[in-house]
Amino acid sequence: MYEKGYKSVSDSRCEAYKLIKAPDLNSSGMLFGGRLLEWLDEIAALAAWRHAGNPVTTASIEHLDFKRSARLNDIIVMEAFVIYVGHTSMEVCVDTYVEDQPTGMRHVINRAFFTEVCIDKDGKPTPVPYGLKIESISEQAYYQAALRHKAMRKKHNTDIM
Repeated sequence: MYEKGYKSVSDSRCEAYKLIKAPDLNSSGMLFGGRLLEWLDEIAALAAWRHAGNPVTTASIEHLDFKRSARLNDIIVMEAFVIYVGHTSMEVCVDTYVEDQPTGMRHVINRAFFTEVCIDKDGKPTPVPYGLKIESISEQAYYQAALRHKAMRKKHNTDIM
């Protein structure tokens, strides 16, 4: 059960699989980046919703760098988990892989960070009801990375005003 007021990273963890089909491909025969972004946005929202127990909406996406392509009949694996919880927002890490079918080996396609905002029934930001319980050194490293991302977003927003 949950420690009062907190949930762990593992409580939010989600994994999803997609088989690449013809409608998912661009004219070069590779997965549309926009199609992958749609899937990533969905799993990031699911991870944040699992943590908060409330609906969420995407506020920003960072570091969507494509390291590898995917083609027809490839299996895409997406793993998402909350790495930071603020007052009304959460940061979700989403790792994406293409799975080699004969060996089961996973090869990195990308890693992206989504900021999800907890919303009420009227679509207004509302406090996230649970804090984040950090239980390992790797979770602490993700948390520290999220703090750096938050500082960069704040600086960027100040620079463009």
